[in-house]
Amino acid sequence: MKGFNVASSAFARSLSTPWTCSRCSLQIRGGVKQSRGYSTKTGYTYPDSARPKRKRRVIAITATVGVLGATALAFGDEVKHAYKAAERTGRVASTLAVCINDYRVTLSQNEKTEDETERDTTLKACHQRCADRTLKVLEKNGSIFIKLGQHLSAMNYLLPVEWTTTFIPLQDKCPVSSIESIEALFVQDTAEQLSDYFSEFAPLPIGAASLAQVHLATVKESGQKVAVKVQHPTLAEWAGLDIALTKFTFSTLKRFFPEYDLEWLSSEMEESLPQELDFVLEGQNALRAKEYFSHIPELPLVIPDVLWAKKRILVMENVSGHRPDDLEYLDSNGIDRDEVSAALARIFNEMIFGTNAPLHCDPHGGNLAIRKNPRRRGANFDVILYDHGLYRDIPLSLRRSYAKLWLAVIDADETRMRKYAKEVAGINDQQFPLFASAITGRDYSVVKSSVSIERTVEEKKHLNQALEEGMLQQLVQLLGQVPRIILLILKTNDLTRSLDENLHTRQGPVRTFLILARYCSRTVFEEQVEELRKRGSLLKPSNLMGLVGAWLGYFRIELKLEAFELWLSIKRAVNMAST
Repeated sequence: MKGFNVASSAFARSLSTPWTCSRCSLQIRGGVKQSRGYSTKTGYTYPDSARPKRKRRVIAITATVGVLGATALAFGDEVKHAYKAAERTGRVASTLAVCINDYRVTLSQNEKTEDETERDTTLKACHQRCADRTLKVLEKNGSIFIKLGQHLSAMNYLLPVEWTTTFIPLQDKCPVSSIESIEALFVQDTAEQLSDYFSEFAPLPIGAASLAQVHLATVKESGQKVAVKVQHPTLAEWAGLDIALTKFTFSTLKRFFPEYDLEWLSSEMEESLPQELDFVLEGQNALRAKEYFSHIPELPLVIPDVLWAKKRILVMENVSGHRPDDLEYLDSNGIDRDEVSAALARIFNEMIFGTNAPLHCDPHGGNLAIRKNPRRRGANFDVILYDHGLYRDIPLSLRRSYAKLWLAVIDADETRMRKYAKEVAGINDQQFPLFASAITGRDYSVVKSSVSIERTVEEKKHLNQALEEGMLQQLVQLLGQVPRIILLILKTNDLTRSLDENLHTRQGPVRTFLILARYCSRTVFEEQVEELRKRGSLLKPSNLMGLVGAWLGYFRIELKLEAFELWLSIKRAVNMAST
């Protein structure tokens, strides 16, 4: 019980120590004294000698209630805020203490158990209990905690399946703010009523996320149909406290279980969330991405235009579609899943490897939509990209090293893989097999042969077994040391890989890896040309030979992809002719 006692006593000290609310400047003390008296459960009655004390106690309590009542009338909002803050903090701290104790007791019992099956069953049960407790806290606190749970639910490469599966419902449990609170926020942020700017404003949102919700509206002056993204009004009130509680949670976990250091996750949230909560920045990101891709018209990407933005309000062009994993919509409208997969691969590889390209770091299914567009040349659909709150810029040197790393992976050249893994993320030879599995989502034995083959059930089972047998601890430590930008690139890779698997394409991952290889080889070719230019004219014999060699390396990948694309076209034509 040592772990629980330490955490509980720390929590008790925090309650007995004055806590100053940043909003209302009130000091709050916790702690409740239990007094003797009549119990409705036991029927115990005070002895006569105790009644004077009881009377004084009742008078004191009555006076205290009177003072608190008067205070609540005078400072109602501030007291409520302080109480809710203490309540949010208490939920996190108490649940954290119980879960830590549960794990410590379970792990201690497992050390005394020789039966491996029994140890596994006991630990899984502990995972489930703690996940269930944590889910309740995330749902009750809401706000940023919902977003945290959504993020954790996608980390199936890092967390036990009991945790990730338990958090999946949070994807559909986003809060919905009332229209009255939205109207009040609009007045507060613009000094205008909704009716001053919009002739129509749908009271119910068409979509709600953990940080904001979107309403359809009509601009009064132009009649244009727009989508209005509005931050949840209560979010700003708790953002600072919730980020601090998240940081406290992961630092406490590290203190008790140093081998599972997830502080990098709270650090990333601490940096990312303020950006995601600034809709002016999101509007700028959207316009920048729109401008960048306007020069690549062959990519079927649509980014809604931005009319105007405030810190908590974003008014955009209304562009709608269906989720990319809505296979019924794709098939019924003659949209080729393979072409959608290829388009997604090209779009996000352009973001990672394109010169000065902005990287969208949250491309999950809810932030993407597909709509039919028979007028588009080369494809009969558009890919719509939403939610531009989290963007990063990849330094040129890192982008080039990352391209070389992936070319080495695709070529199954282990020597080069190890070299560029060190350049990209400081990975040593001992860590390399784990890092190779992390960036590819594949078993290391597959990485050494060919990552373009489709994942089998046996491979997935082997990876899960390896995580349970100790690889998870190593992976946590590894991710804690790599640069944050690499974590975001890995996150983008994971999400796009998941999107591709959900499309159930006919050719498997071969085509997407060839598309990746094309962008990597283009990046390397551009670097080689730049180096040759530094040596003088490209027409110099030595430079010309170098240019030809660089071009042949790029052309080799290009030829492979073109041949594969031609084979797919012939295959589709044969299938269409036979049906």
